[in-house]
Amino acid sequence: MSTCRQPGCTGAIEEGYCDLCGHAAAPAGPPAHAAGSGGSPSVPTSPSGGRPVTGPVSSGRSRAGVLAELADLPSVPYRDPQHAVMADPEVPEDKRYCSNPACGQPIGRSRQGRPGLTDGFCPHCRTQFSFTPKLGKDDLVAGQYRVLGCLAHGGLGWIYLAADENLDGRWVVLKGLLNTADAEALAAAEAERRFLTTVDHPNIVKIFNFQRSAGLGYIVMEYVGGQSLHELRRQGTLPLREVLMYGREILRAFAYLHEHGLVYCDLKPANVIRVGRRLKLIDLGAVQRIGSPPGSGWATAGYHAPELDTRPSSVASDLYTVARTLAVLAIPGFSPVRNGVEAPLPDDCGNESFARLLRRATAADPAARFQSAEEMEAQLVGVLREVSALADGVPYPAPSALFGPERIAAGVALSDDPAQVFDVLDPRAAAAALPVPLADPADPAAGALAGLVGRDPAQLVAQVTAMPTTPETLLTKARLLAEQALEGAGTALDEARRALPGDWRVTWYEAVHALARGFTGQAVPLFDRCVSLLPGECAPKLALAFALESAGQDPVRWYESVWRTDHAFVSAAFGLARAGRVEVLDEVPASSSHWVAAQLALVGSVARPALRPGLQARPGALTPTELSAAADRLDHLTDLDPRRRDAMTAEVLRAALTWLDSMSGPPRGVRVAGADFTEPAVRRRLEEIYRRLAAGAESRRERRALIDRANAVRPWTWV
Repeated sequence: MSTCRQPGCTGAIEEGYCDLCGHAAAPAGPPAHAAGSGGSPSVPTSPSGGRPVTGPVSSGRSRAGVLAELADLPSVPYRDPQHAVMADPEVPEDKRYCSNPACGQPIGRSRQGRPGLTDGFCPHCRTQFSFTPKLGKDDLVAGQYRVLGCLAHGGLGWIYLAADENLDGRWVVLKGLLNTADAEALAAAEAERRFLTTVDHPNIVKIFNFQRSAGLGYIVMEYVGGQSLHELRRQGTLPLREVLMYGREILRAFAYLHEHGLVYCDLKPANVIRVGRRLKLIDLGAVQRIGSPPGSGWATAGYHAPELDTRPSSVASDLYTVARTLAVLAIPGFSPVRNGVEAPLPDDCGNESFARLLRRATAADPAARFQSAEEMEAQLVGVLREVSALADGVPYPAPSALFGPERIAAGVALSDDPAQVFDVLDPRAAAAALPVPLADPADPAAGALAGLVGRDPAQLVAQVTAMPTTPETLLTKARLLAEQALEGAGTALDEARRALPGDWRVTWYEAVHALARGFTGQAVPLFDRCVSLLPGECAPKLALAFALESAGQDPVRWYESVWRTDHAFVSAAFGLARAGRVEVLDEVPASSSHWVAAQLALVGSVARPALRPGLQARPGALTPTELSAAADRLDHLTDLDPRRRDAMTAEVLRAALTWLDSMSGPPRGVRVAGADFTEPAVRRRLEEIYRRLAAGAESRRERRALIDRANAVRPWTWV
């Protein structure tokens, strides 16, 4: 690994490209250096253009099933620092306000044709103000940092570009005070210095030093020469997939801050920079300790959590700002502020799972929000998998940290009624098929619960009841009783609810209990709540689809979401098949234990006169080619029981006879189940199969019925 040779860039070359600025490796050249006294530092020349930030991108390898990272997006060109310097640095008049929290009135405004003052005293409370930059071009700070000019101004201070003359002119940023007479701003800057000198994370701007010059303090940090998410958003709404990638990086940075007892407080698109193939949080002036008193932090209207006016800062309030930022980036036309107050999220956020993620993170009650950045990231990544699967047309499976795998596939068997492919979904069977929430490994009873043995639910309940009472034993007992709708389930659920208030697993088992009892009107809203609590998980969406189907409502969008994201949930594919989307069963992987069932269902959907419950088939709608292909499917099922194969082949041949009876003549050159597609050949083949089935019949009655069928289909002959 080598250092990038682009002037002013501190990145490293990986696989031929800089991991910071995105430029290709360049041959060695003269290093950037600062000019001598009275001169100006040399500056790099930026490329005139760059690749678009958003849109599809190929990483040069197959991404099927591999969730994309931010590094897979096109690089944002490194911004030439010289071009970023403000030609005429001043604070716009509409952004000049008194720094006294008790006042906050507009100051420094034009009057009667006279320009507003940049230095003076507030006419309302007499607090002194100053909006004038204190450093100019070529000023030398602490004998080390040569100033080139102002980059921007923010809530706490002017931001200057400078060259570090002790390190060959490396570009750095000096952040000073916007209002040097403001004691509160001075205190905030000192606090920022204390926090940030200890912060070391790849997604957070690096703080190199803290220096004083002419009695003023300056934070020295790395120059991040990319584009802010605010600038990218001004070019148009960002693709949701890209926004979720940004959210993942932001949440990782937040998790780091929270682990160290800090909250960011003032996240917004302008405070996040994309540079090269990385994302960095900048302007950490509002960072403070978790639990800081109400009103002690800096915040931006439309982004900050509403309770911060009366409650201390918290992790939940920090995550609120992440959700609002993601909403601004991804939702077309959404503005965080309307008429001076926070605007609510729109009803349509572009994606149902994304909308539920945002709504949980911005719930009015902080206790109802995500309680950690890791928790929110896990659900965000689940939504990203769903969105990526939709965009790429391939599943993005991943094991869940909250649920086990699907235990069985519900509703996969062909109906015993030859007039339909599937029976109506059995709610109790659906409840038994659902994945089980994973036990907390830290629970004292986790090991004992993992060793439960027995097939009789009552026996298992007795074993759990004999264990010491812990959260997991309470939940396991409730689960065993709820899944089988056994007596005592309601009492066990009440006990778990009292012991574990707010635990989503209690809601889950209440929903399972309602579904197992067939009370689908209760199960639907309970499972819907679970989807809102865990918008990135497939299991709650599958459960909601089961409940909706059992209630006679449309479950298709939820089955689609689950199946498109993860083919391990075979129940979702069969759910779509029961809704008339039988062709999706061709996507069940051959490695699945339910592949044979899927193939038989595909054959049955062709052979049986009812393609879906309540819809009679039209023989003329089938083609000989489809019937031939259905028979070929059976030939490829090498592990299929011979008797089962014969029974299904007989159904295909009966469908072929139905087709021949409705048409004027047989098709040319088509064979079905080893016979020519003509009435005599099909009848002979069907007779042969019926007689073979009769020979292996388990009862005299079944044997006689099969012989009667064989005689009925036998072609007419003279002998």
